[in-house]
Amino acid sequence: MVRVSERDLMIIEILMKDARTPYTEIARKLGVTEAAIRKRVKKLEEQGIIRGYRAVVDPKKIGYKIVAEIGFDVEPEQYVRAIEQVKKMPEVKRMKSTTGDHMIMIECWFHDSDEMVRFVRRLESIEGVQRVCPAILVEELK
Repeated sequence: MVRVSERDLMIIEILMKDARTPYTEIARKLGVTEAAIRKRVKKLEEQGIIRGYRAVVDPKKIGYKIVAEIGFDVEPEQYVRAIEQVKKMPEVKRMKSTTGDHMIMIECWFHDSDEMVRFVRRLESIEGVQRVCPAILVEELK
């Protein structure tokens, strides 16, 4: 674990809310120079604390009617192989290994329910994949 200062945590919080916040604005909010912010962000990136920046997209505005969180389990001896196959599926936008009800959670985007059903069947057909539990997201609250 890397120690971070209170100021670093504030920078991180600002960038998590809007990664496009100009360094000059962050500097003004924190009462430091833009150069100091640039240096801190670079160090946070080098330390792997800030791993990247991404666009947050509204799938429904680009034609996807269904966003689903799908949990599934995999036989341990097939885990790596199954993960590699699922990673290649274009419908999968995010994938995480978890503890709890399912070993793997994926976020998928679909144009319609038929597409989702076909995807779930493909997922179930992967060797080693066990219980598959899709949940359609109704509303993003935060």
